[in-house]
Amino acid sequence: MDAPPQRLAVLGQGYVGLPLAMLAVAAGYEVVGIDLDRSRIDRLRSGESYVDDVDNAQLRVALNSGRYTVSTDYSDAARFAVAVITVPTPLRERSPDLSFVISAAHELARYVTRDSVVVLESTTYPGTTDDVVRPILERGSGLKAGTDFALGYSPERVDPGNETWTLAVTPKVVSGFDSASLDAVHQFYAKLIADVVPVSSTRAAELTKLLENTFRHVNIALVNEFAIFAYEVGVDVWEVVRAASTKPFGFLPFNPGPGVGGHCLPVDPTYLSWHVEQATGRRFRFVDLANDINEHMPDHVVHRITRGLNRLGAPVRGSTILLLGLAYKKNSSDARESPATRVVNLLRELGAQVWAIDGHVPTEYLAHGAVRSRLTVETLRAADAVVILTDHDDVDYRLVERGARWILDCRNRVSGANVERL
Repeated sequence: MDAPPQRLAVLGQGYVGLPLAMLAVAAGYEVVGIDLDRSRIDRLRSGESYVDDVDNAQLRVALNSGRYTVSTDYSDAARFAVAVITVPTPLRERSPDLSFVISAAHELARYVTRDSVVVLESTTYPGTTDDVVRPILERGSGLKAGTDFALGYSPERVDPGNETWTLAVTPKVVSGFDSASLDAVHQFYAKLIADVVPVSSTRAAELTKLLENTFRHVNIALVNEFAIFAYEVGVDVWEVVRAASTKPFGFLPFNPGPGVGGHCLPVDPTYLSWHVEQATGRRFRFVDLANDINEHMPDHVVHRITRGLNRLGAPVRGSTILLLGLAYKKNSSDARESPATRVVNLLRELGAQVWAIDGHVPTEYLAHGAVRSRLTVETLRAADAVVILTDHDDVDYRLVERGARWILDCRNRVSGANVERL
């Protein structure tokens, strides 16, 4: 007789937790997804996905298998063999907010048993797994990490909308509180993911995640500031990046844009900066500078809109500005920390009427004050300016080129005499 499937509890059913749950169901696990947002749970139970990387068909296959259930009640996680914590770790007044991780650990601790495996995936600063999560689990269960149950950390590497580097094929960094924990964590992820990369400690794994996103953040800030200076001296920064990219060594291309968004880039480097200051008393100056540049790119976008309208003889006040794309990245519905929100706010403060077109972002997540519109010739002609903030592939850019009076293209997507690039 075949052994019953192992039970996996995934705490958090968002952009990280839901794809992980689907992958585990496909690998044969019995999965319970825990999320405290009842509206999410109701949608999942009805077979409706709200995550770009999980379509409704995939979700319904998982539900119909009988091996995927969802709940708002942590007691449904009882009898788990493996539990993965994928809850949010936001910033509060520019300091890490671990309240969701701490709450999840307290709730989970009651159901930890001998030989359980617990993995934290939420982005955080070095020491969280060992110094914050471990004591909570040990006190709540009466068991010891390493001796009685396995504890580890594995940084998530989900890139919403990336059809090439999906969760199943993206190398997975894993770590453990001790060697036995590392073995258990490694064995779990090896059943799901092709390439598992062990590191020596949970602190090394936690810091790996922060390095990955700080690298991106700093380089995006570099090219964003480069774009501002290139504009001021009359050089096309996109041409420069394209030319520099022909160098086969010593250069990695990053493109400018209206700012950064999502959970990772606006948050993770600040976790690193905060931890460095707490641990050493020194500021991480690269991160501080990158934060300053990227946070103010929406201001530069609005400055460019203002100058463009002035050349057309129109003030911002009373003008209609049509924004294309409100998500933080192309082909995604994720509007978390999107720079589009600040662009909308700044334009409205200047007295502009703001229209927005984004077929991915749900209406409830539109920036306050932005009026959802449809892409038509009439809409384009009625707008005094069109601004491409996010270059979703489902937009008819030929129509935009033909119909718009003036375009500020922040993504290098269109061309023509009526186009200015960031």
